[in-house]
Amino acid sequence: MRTTLVIARRELGAYFATPVAIVFIVIFLVLQGALTFNLGNFFARGQADLLPFFNFLPWVFLLLIPAITMRLWAEERRSGTIEMLLTLPVSQGQAVVGKFLAAWAFCAIALLLTFPFVLTVNILGRPDNGVIASGYLGALLVAGSFLAVGSAISALTRNQVIAFVLSVAVCFLFAAASYPLVTDFLNQNVPQLAAIARRVGVIDRFQDFARGLIAARDLVYFASFIGFWLFLNTVIVDLKKAS
Repeated sequence: MRTTLVIARRELGAYFATPVAIVFIVIFLVLQGALTFNLGNFFARGQADLLPFFNFLPWVFLLLIPAITMRLWAEERRSGTIEMLLTLPVSQGQAVVGKFLAAWAFCAIALLLTFPFVLTVNILGRPDNGVIASGYLGALLVAGSFLAVGSAISALTRNQVIAFVLSVAVCFLFAAASYPLVTDFLNQNVPQLAAIARRVGVIDRFQDFARGLIAARDLVYFASFIGFWLFLNTVIVDLKKAS
């Protein structure tokens, strides 16, 4: 565990060693602000909650999180530093989890910087802060899910652009899987897949958190989802090392 945390600290520090971290956070905050207050009709709704904020959040993550993960392994392979990393007394699993935790911590920092949204809604009214806390927990789990997917895909290629595009595509499949448009189409053409799509849809699970509902089945889903993709990430790194 100590080795994993050392890797996580190293990776997290690497984010802030370049302007990339600041650029990401600024874009994230600007996008969330514009979508929440303009498209989300934050003031016109006349309700003291952060539902518009949470409605757009997964879709903003869908575009920005692959920009974080595309370099996790692709850059290591392109620059040749992955060989040095894996020759250290560090297991593939420790390296994978350490990199993932660093990226997850970075996303948590970005979410923490949205505290002005919480302050604003508390100044304007009396929101249920328990529901808001639940929404943030769900947001962190969605971020972790997309990060796990992106990290595994980044390990497949040394090209960051390819890693970004593939990560967006795969995350979109899981994000849109439970939408009525998708499930209705599957019900008419492939009924067996419709039930599966509803179960694996990330956004549908997140909406429960945004409404203040924290169910054990949703926590198990996110834990299993993240665990599966991290396991796949470890297998891919191991195979790439062997080849």
